[in-house]
Amino acid sequence: MATEAQRQNVVVQTAVPEVRVTMTRPPFNPVPAQRKHLPNAGTARANRAPTTSTPEGTPEWAAEHAHQTVLQQHCAFFDADGDGIIWPLDTFRAFRALGFGLFLSALSMLIIHLNFSYPTCPSILPDPFFRLFVENIHKAKHGSDTGTYDNEGRFVPQKFEDFFNKYSNGKDGLTKTDLWEALKGQRVIMDPIGWGGAAFEWTATYLLLWPEDGVLKREDVRRVYDGSIFHEIAMKRARTRKTKAA
Repeated sequence: MATEAQRQNVVVQTAVPEVRVTMTRPPFNPVPAQRKHLPNAGTARANRAPTTSTPEGTPEWAAEHAHQTVLQQHCAFFDADGDGIIWPLDTFRAFRALGFGLFLSALSMLIIHLNFSYPTCPSILPDPFFRLFVENIHKAKHGSDTGTYDNEGRFVPQKFEDFFNKYSNGKDGLTKTDLWEALKGQRVIMDPIGWGGAAFEWTATYLLLWPEDGVLKREDVRRVYDGSIFHEIAMKRARTRKTKAA
């Protein structure tokens, strides 16, 4: 009978040589040390976003937002007054604070609220103001994404690690070429809203972080998922504007 140590060290076959895609897109297959560092990676976390490199997530942020799911935390920056309702103007102002120009901020506002308002509405009738209701933001989850948010808005470490393991080619992040391959690789059939949503979100993320070396760092992306990086970027942008104005 296998001992616990033997079970912990079992090798899981994740690829079949005859099926090339299983070789070129390896999932996250943790070694025993990683499993100890990040146990139960496949279990969704309600209000923390841990990874192998950051097993505690963002502690202070998570403690402050312990009453929210990780997806709701992602939206917190856009809900400036914390009333659980995000107006189109809230989204426009948030994008402006993050450094986006007038056109991209207005375009982002339209894309987000035209597509995601109705799924989050508390009633069967659409909201005439195209507001987003944070309580129901999990209903706005679309297909062809990474799967890192589950259908209830929790964070699934395994899916986050899978995504980077499949498409980063051993780097600590993703280039534009990697992202293009990832968008193609994650697409599911008959899902134009999901395809467009994923393309919009990754484009916005790349423009937001704009890495000098062209590589989106996995830790920065993790902090986009839990929303903890937005306030930090907005403060940096504000300081830059003040410096230029001085």
